[in-house]
Amino acid sequence: MEDTENHRLPWYRRPPLVGSLVGVLVLAGGLVLLSLPGERAGHGAPAPAPGARAAVGAGVPVGLPELAVLIDERQRRVREHPRDAPSWALLGAAYVERGRRTADAAALYPRAERALRTSLKVRPKDNAEAYEGLAALAGARRDFRAALAWAEAARRSAPDRWTTYAQLIDAYTGLGDHKNAHRALERLRKLRSGPAVLARAAGVYWEQGRREDAQAALADAAAGAESPAEEAAWLERAGQLAFERGEPDSALRHFRAAVRLDPDQWAARAGQGRALAALGRISEAVHAYRAALAGQPLPQYALELGELYESSGQARPARAQYDLLRARVRRDAAGGVDGELVLGLFEADHGDPASAVRRLRAEWRRQPGIAVADALGWALHRAGDDKEALKYASIATDRVHGGAVRSAPYVYHLGMIELGLKRPGPGRRHLREALELNPYFSRLHVPAARAALGRLGEVPDEDLPE
Repeated sequence: MEDTENHRLPWYRRPPLVGSLVGVLVLAGGLVLLSLPGERAGHGAPAPAPGARAAVGAGVPVGLPELAVLIDERQRRVREHPRDAPSWALLGAAYVERGRRTADAAALYPRAERALRTSLKVRPKDNAEAYEGLAALAGARRDFRAALAWAEAARRSAPDRWTTYAQLIDAYTGLGDHKNAHRALERLRKLRSGPAVLARAAGVYWEQGRREDAQAALADAAAGAESPAEEAAWLERAGQLAFERGEPDSALRHFRAAVRLDPDQWAARAGQGRALAALGRISEAVHAYRAALAGQPLPQYALELGELYESSGQARPARAQYDLLRARVRRDAAGGVDGELVLGLFEADHGDPASAVRRLRAEWRRQPGIAVADALGWALHRAGDDKEALKYASIATDRVHGGAVRSAPYVYHLGMIELGLKRPGPGRRHLREALELNPYFSRLHVPAARAALGRLGEVPDEDLPE
């Protein structure tokens, strides 16, 4: 479904919801909060309690200001009622989301863990709220085995609690278990419908290579949204998919609409940088990335901005961003975040490929997801071991065994590895496929792909028999 926003009532023209913030859920990597009317805290601020516990998992995103209200209210609540296990769980989940939205893992994830474990101490059994919060925290830290264990505990505690299945989908996907991720989605859809479930389904569709279905599901999720922040969340996701389809103009419209609705939607600002760079608007792209890094200084954004500088011949600012990336990974590690994937990709292209291989081998043993398979294959290629690299690149792109996602970078990596193995036919086909999937996938690697194709010339697509 192309440019679906033009077929709907513009999001920014809809009246905002009347009501206040009430519940929290981690969905597709982030918490979402429910607004209910008629509840107030002190000083006239919107109050998320007492209805918060009943509304956990409502699936409606809100902005950072509302999240701050929730945290402040729950902090007061647990000070006054230290044995309120649901409030401790809600506070912990809110800390997880604030840490994710602001990239302040070092400060907020340890607080989240303390709050969630306090909830379990107060109520050791049948505490699905705390189990889900710990699953969300583990997912935010990229510890998918722990996320799966906690999500399974939540499911055993409350089998019909629909929010648990969103956690299971993320954990299974991170571990490369796409069959069980699909089963969790089917169960989720039997228990619940609405924009949040549509958005969750879109992620699974994308992993299955169902690009049009994913885009349509997100368009429907945005159309059904009931608040500006909720629409912004789904539009940012739709912008990501549009960019990965090779449509930077459409992606930019989605990202800009998301930022208009929620100025704290930092992922959408980084998306603007990605799309603007693809369109050749370099100074605007730099400005967008810097805005994103100011609000949510993720290592991935620093890597993308550094490569934008590098591709523009600006070596010094590129090095500054790469230094920032390393510093952010170290700081995030203090909050328990596993940054080996982004650090491995960085080292493979800009640092020490042998170090990247060591890091990513260990990461593969911990959590063998598709993204890790791709990164390890690429690191092995950069380190000169194309034979073993092909094994992992094939896992990442094999549609029969889980690598159904049609990712231009993954296919590009496979093509370059095949060229390294003197297999020009398959290499040419995969480089062409990468450019067809998204001719803007990387400021550094797109020119390399085109140059490699130019060197190959017009030769048969199939390797000649030996």
